[in-house]
Amino acid sequence: MNTANLQLEGVYAILAALFGALRDKGALAQEEIDALLVDVELSLANDPLRPRDMRDSNVEAICFPARLLRLALRESAAGESFSFAQLAGRVGQETP
Repeated sequence: MNTANLQLEGVYAILAALFGALRDKGALAQEEIDALLVDVELSLANDPLRPRDMRDSNVEAICFPARLLRLALRESAAGESFSFAQLAGRVGQETP
């Protein structure tokens, strides 16, 4: 496996924990975090400066972190805990 992928997995775990802590301390509501991540995803998906010939699969890859974090935070708010592999698989299944 590419070492960069492993490093990114760690970064996603850190970000999920950070957002979860902000939520749990009342600094940001779950809905605010979700809206922020939706806005990030839409911004990434619709970047007007991106080369027009970029493959859809590459754009999906760019949006993956926002989708993964949204799912991880929804699950943790519900008291659930999933591994990165489980969350990544679910993101892939839920992506239109």
